[in-house]
Amino acid sequence: MTHDYFGFSYVRSSARNSTSVALNNAADISVIVVYFLVVLAVGVWAMVRTNRSTVGGFFLAGRSMVWWPIGASLFASNIGSGHFVGIAGTAAATGIAIGGFEWNALIVVVILGWLFVPIYIKAGVVTMPEYLKKRFGGQRIRIYLSVLSLFLYVFTKISADMFSGAIFINQALGLNIYIAVVALLAITALYTVTGGLAAVIYTDTLQTIIMIVGSFILMGFAFHEVGGYESFQERYMTAVPALTANISEECYKPRADAFHIFRDAVTGDLPWPGLVFGLTIQATWYWCTDQVIVQRCLSAKNLSHVKGGCILCGYLKLLPMFLMVFPGMISRILYPNEVACVEPSECEKYCDTTVGCTNIAYPKLVVDLMPNGLRGLMLSVMLASLMSSLTSIFNSASTLFTMDIYTKIRRSASERELMIAGRVFILALIGVSIAWIPIVQSAQSGQLFDYIQSITSYLTPPIAAVFMLAIFCKRVNEPGAFYGLLIGLCIGLSRMIAEFAYGTGSCVNPSNCPTIICGVHYLYFSIILFVVSCIIILAISLMTKPIDDKHLYRLCWSLRNRKEERVDLEIDDWMNIEETTSMETEGNQQKDEPGFCKKALMCFCGLEQKKAPKLSAEEQAALQEKLTDTTEVPLWRNVVNVNALLLLCVAVFFHGYYG
Repeated sequence: MTHDYFGFSYVRSSARNSTSVALNNAADISVIVVYFLVVLAVGVWAMVRTNRSTVGGFFLAGRSMVWWPIGASLFASNIGSGHFVGIAGTAAATGIAIGGFEWNALIVVVILGWLFVPIYIKAGVVTMPEYLKKRFGGQRIRIYLSVLSLFLYVFTKISADMFSGAIFINQALGLNIYIAVVALLAITALYTVTGGLAAVIYTDTLQTIIMIVGSFILMGFAFHEVGGYESFQERYMTAVPALTANISEECYKPRADAFHIFRDAVTGDLPWPGLVFGLTIQATWYWCTDQVIVQRCLSAKNLSHVKGGCILCGYLKLLPMFLMVFPGMISRILYPNEVACVEPSECEKYCDTTVGCTNIAYPKLVVDLMPNGLRGLMLSVMLASLMSSLTSIFNSASTLFTMDIYTKIRRSASERELMIAGRVFILALIGVSIAWIPIVQSAQSGQLFDYIQSITSYLTPPIAAVFMLAIFCKRVNEPGAFYGLLIGLCIGLSRMIAEFAYGTGSCVNPSNCPTIICGVHYLYFSIILFVVSCIIILAISLMTKPIDDKHLYRLCWSLRNRKEERVDLEIDDWMNIEETTSMETEGNQQKDEPGFCKKALMCFCGLEQKKAPKLSAEEQAALQEKLTDTTEVPLWRNVVNVNALLLLCVAVFFHGYYG
């Protein structure tokens, strides 16, 4: 290892406006170009191969996916560039406890595949708000959840991922953050808009392989640089910046419990009850009720493939501790002055914010440690994680908007109109997310992952409570669920708005937010909010009229195997009117034949004017039965059940070993 690569940090810190960039050689550029060509080729292949001109084809990949692309897509959708930047940054600041956020998923993905998805499949739904509409009736819960989910995508996912991806590109290429964001979004939106869920899942599978290979290589370089694991443990505890002025030691010295996941319940930065219980509430919302994740499971060809995908995702979630947490801590050892800076003026010099520069921990490792070619591969890894996460969110957000909001505005919209509306909505979502980036930059002492988790703690526990009670307690009804959501939202917003109004501050300049509002750790707040929401939902439900069983067949756990026909509380408010108008348009089609350019554009966007074969009533019923079938071949059911037990044992072992 030569020291030629370390010169870049000096160029960036002393002359940020310099045109010098780290990726200015043929090897790096070639790797990046090849990467993009391969990803676009996979996206185009999926685009041509699948049916994108129907709602089922575009949004659920035709229910044809097998377990390994589902597992890879679940992992890639979850691991965005926000993880590489945010987890590594928080690890550099506080140690390995942040890895507990990843390992918690090993347990929750089993809950997803074995308890939640069977109900969603039997219910025959495309979106999560659609499930609540079937379960409770009425429109207000469905619209509320759709709107809140879209806000959460902006606050915690799209803006955070774009910001973290831009940090890396800014470090590596010297590009302005917003120019970098726009360039990435143009490419990302390209195959999301054109290909639908199938293209997203297949490209996610490719991205997962790239992410894991590239991250393992960087981890090897990082451990080699610090002299192995034992030396890494010793050197981390002494990694402090040179400039500390008169700042308190607790602001720049590594924590004494840096190598423990479970920390003191009162004084810990991530207290263990919050990590065990509060985090599980958030994880249940994310993994079991969030559209981005569940949509991948609903695309599986049968329930065994759903479970197999969940198990694969669980094993992949073991990796972030080793691929992101440890490298982030090593970055603090190698660059304590930059990554662990505490003097506000110094931090602003290194990363354009005064609250801390831990977010540059992972990008700095890549830029300074990797040789030519491999540095380009790692930029591809970051682009892969950013793009795979964003494409998943864009597809799911457009599904929510199209199926749950647009159909209320245009009840007679044709299927083609819904396809266009979903694609146009993605563009609006991007604009709002870019405008939110400056807020993300300075929140939670500059620790991106803590920002994401804190917003999640304030807004999502009521949703987790409603879904959990909807599935496992048939007595819960619409008034209880709605007012539980509404009151829970008001409580959560009161904390979130206060935090933004007062600012989260930093160790050097603490926030002056009153202790009664901001003094409760966000993971504890999550537990409190969840319990309060459950009490409100159950109390109001018990005081109001119950829902008859005939409306709940196959919508809750106790009635999941009932064969009787369900009487829906609410009829579908969107029907495809293409069939009713086909006779009228057939005569005009010859004279209104579109030109070549319009035909090419329609084909590119999956809006070809070709009719699906008309199904008889019997064929339609058979198709519906296939889409809602949860039967499993006994052999494969036993295989996935045994693997689930093994995964849970692995989760317990790793928590115990690093606890």
